[in-house]
Amino acid sequence: MTASPSKRRSTAGSTFFRRLLGVLLLVGLIWFAWVYQQISQVAAEDQAQPADAIAVFGAAEYSGRPSPVFHARLDHAVELYRKQIAPLVITLGGGGDKDSGHTEGGVGRDYLLANGIPFGNIIAETRSTDTEQQVHRLAAIARENNLQYIVVVSDGTHLFRIRELCHAAGLHVYTSPRPALGHISNYDLATRYFHEMLSYTAWRLHADPAWLHSWLEGKSDL
Repeated sequence: MTASPSKRRSTAGSTFFRRLLGVLLLVGLIWFAWVYQQISQVAAEDQAQPADAIAVFGAAEYSGRPSPVFHARLDHAVELYRKQIAPLVITLGGGGDKDSGHTEGGVGRDYLLANGIPFGNIIAETRSTDTEQQVHRLAAIARENNLQYIVVVSDGTHLFRIRELCHAAGLHVYTSPRPALGHISNYDLATRYFHEMLSYTAWRLHADPAWLHSWLEGKSDL
C-alpha cells in the first residue's frame, strides 16, 4: 500500500531533523574536543619570560586572607618577581556584599607587601567582578602605564580563556600557571574543564545569560 503524500512529507521531515541533529551533535563534539585540547595545552606550558608586569587573576578571599587557590597564585607571582621576570605586579579582583569591604585585589596587594614586594611595585585593581572584567581592567592599566608585555598568572585550566580574552582586548600576554595544590580528584579536574569549556563557549557565542554567568564564575575557585 502506497503511503499518502502527507505521510511521506512527515517521514522526510523527521529524517531531515534527525540528520540535522546528528550534524549539530558532531559539530558540538568536535568543538568541545578542540577547546579541551587548547585548555590542556596552555595549562601544561609555562611561558614566563621577561615582561613589563605580572598580573595575578583574583580568586576568593576570606576576611582579608587569600583562599588556598589565591594564595598559590600569589606565591607564584612572588616567585616570578624574585626571578626578575618583571618589576611590577598587578593584583586583580573586586569584592562583593559578603566581603566586609575586602577586595581580591586589595588582599593580593597586602599579601605581596608582606612578602617583600615594595608598595610602588604593586598595582591593585579592586573593581572587577569576573574574569572578563579583570581582563578589561588589566587592559586599561596596561594603557595607562605603557605596559607592552604581561605575564598572566592563574590556574592552569583558567589560562586559555584568559589568554583569548587578553588577545581580544589587545594585550600581549605570556601564560604562567600556578603550581598544583596537592592531589586533584578526577571529578574536580573534570569540573574545572567543564567550567572553562562552557565559559569560553559562552563568550565566543556572546551568549552569557545572568544565571549561567553567575554559576560559571562561582565555579572559578574550585
